[in-house]
Amino acid sequence: MSKLAEMSAVDGSGVRDTTALGLKDAIALIVGIVIGAGIFETPALVAANSSSGITMLLAWFLGGGISLVGALCYAELATAYPHVGGNYYYLKRAFGASMAFLFSWARMTVLQTGSIALLAFVFGDYMSQLWPLGEASAAIYAAGAIALLSLIHLGGLGPSKHTQQWLTLATVIGVALVGLIGTLVLPTVSGAEPTVSAATPAFGLAMVFVLLSYGGWNEAAYISAELQQPRRNMVRSLLWSIGLITVLYLLINLAYLWGLGLEQMASSDAIAADLMGLVFGPTGARLVSLLIALAALGSLHATLLTGARTNVALGQDFAWLGLLGRWRSRAPVVAYGVQGAIALALVGLGALTRNGFETMVDYTAPVFWFFFLLSGLSLLRLRAQPPDAPHPFRVPGYPVTPLVFCLACGYLLYSSLVYTGGGALVGVGVVGLGGLVLRWGQSVSP
Repeated sequence: MSKLAEMSAVDGSGVRDTTALGLKDAIALIVGIVIGAGIFETPALVAANSSSGITMLLAWFLGGGISLVGALCYAELATAYPHVGGNYYYLKRAFGASMAFLFSWARMTVLQTGSIALLAFVFGDYMSQLWPLGEASAAIYAAGAIALLSLIHLGGLGPSKHTQQWLTLATVIGVALVGLIGTLVLPTVSGAEPTVSAATPAFGLAMVFVLLSYGGWNEAAYISAELQQPRRNMVRSLLWSIGLITVLYLLINLAYLWGLGLEQMASSDAIAADLMGLVFGPTGARLVSLLIALAALGSLHATLLTGARTNVALGQDFAWLGLLGRWRSRAPVVAYGVQGAIALALVGLGALTRNGFETMVDYTAPVFWFFFLLSGLSLLRLRAQPPDAPHPFRVPGYPVTPLVFCLACGYLLYSSLVYTGGGALVGVGVVGLGGLVLRWGQSVSP
């Protein structure tokens, strides 16, 4: 087994990719990953499980707070162990190579590839509303987006980071525009007032949907080895990103509440389109469809970049998967290729079920929260061991802060098993298959 160089990437010919990510690049990636399609779908579900408008806004504020707690834990891990493998590296140090392998296997076959397929389907669904391509329109758009963005990443960090900056900028402007129109224009147009939902509230379930919308900030761990001044910029990028995301989420939910009222929010099937339709009519609905497609595309682009990094670490630590660890032409070509092939296969699965988005949610959720919980526990375990690395940033309030984070992850793991369908069992089964793959690899490895 071999270690990946901590602060730079080296391809098979010994050429280094000297293009590093700056603070604004990291913020663009994190914001681009988090602000995806969720904020245009989950607010209706949160509203349906809130007893009042204030309770609903409180849930979104608490979601930002819980995400901040998790980010502080990740900031300590990422600054102490800046590594391209991110969670893979933390789990390896805390629980050993076998657990790290299972995580990387899960990320390659379930977590990242499932998220890629999910985001691609969101992009395809909304592009199909604008320019339909026939019965398989969503799957065609989804597959095309995965292929095109993967090709951009093969050009190295330079093209990747510039593309991400523009996609994230478009997403942030779009979300802010919807929020401003809802809060400043709609009161004079619709005369709507916030109302109290008649539905039976379930605040815990509301928080599940809120935290799903905040998910993705942990992907910052996978760029720590390619970040300029990682011990400083990692903390700053996480704090700035989550702060910006929280403000935008509060703004757009205030717009939904003010423009539609809580009851109409809870009953809406296309909440953002309903909001914009009050001002612009059908043109507003098309504008929102384009906005959601851009948001999904930005998240998809960032998720493709970070997903390949774990595959690199896996290939460099396990000789029988060595091809995954090779960098060529300033990019992990094989890692991107394997990731893209699995994601395209999942797009095919989603097309067969004719319910791609929901299928991918079921497929990924329990596995995601299980390994998220283990990542929080790894901080506690590594702190308890004799230090073999500097800790330039230490999470405030230790050990209470990471324990709170672990409890939140445990609750969401339970909820994801209770509220998801059969796809969850498929995802868990694929992770179990990884154990058999590991045993086979150990038997053939010299």
